[in-house]
Amino acid sequence: MDIYASDDEKAEEIKRWWRENGLSVVMAVLLGVGAFFGGRTWLNYQQLQSQTAANIYQQVLVLLTEDRLEEAETGAQELINNFRRTPYASFAAVEVAAKASDQGDLDVAQYYLQWAADNAKPEGYAEIARLRLARLKLSDGDHQAALDIVAQAKLDSFASLYHELEGDIHVQMGNKQQARLAYQTALSLLAVGEPRQNILEMKLDNVAVANES
Repeated sequence: MDIYASDDEKAEEIKRWWRENGLSVVMAVLLGVGAFFGGRTWLNYQQLQSQTAANIYQQVLVLLTEDRLEEAETGAQELINNFRRTPYASFAAVEVAAKASDQGDLDVAQYYLQWAADNAKPEGYAEIARLRLARLKLSDGDHQAALDIVAQAKLDSFASLYHELEGDIHVQMGNKQQARLAYQTALSLLAVGEPRQNILEMKLDNVAVANES
């Protein structure tokens, strides 16, 4: 608008501008208000989802302590189906897998560990699931599948554990040289004084003795 125009000209200019732009202004205001309340609604929904998932997870833990695996599976499956965006689905999957493995139900354990390995949040839980799944494959004698899972390691913080497991796999396969290299790598990734240092040194010594014999 021309700041030197008369009052009447200003009025007409304002009316004309409003006819041309009024709708977009109203829409912008409405969208802004909607975004504010929509954001609050979304946050409330997320909080409700998280709380519901936490309650289901607690029920799963209680059922597992009572050795009621099938009922715990139902809860874990509900979390996977309806609350997979919360970390509780991953927590439940790993816990149910552990109980199933203890009870010798390896198919169930493998199912939940595979789901967690593929979907778990945070990523650290996915790494835990992969490690346990690889150990499950190793205990079942499926060495190549175990090695394939080890190769999927992503986080550096788990690298030493993966290399140790790689060494264990090669020991079972009779590959002493590869086992020694894997244990050495695992050991090199540890900070001095870590508890696993002694275990890895013992495994290295056992491989060395096996090579000498």
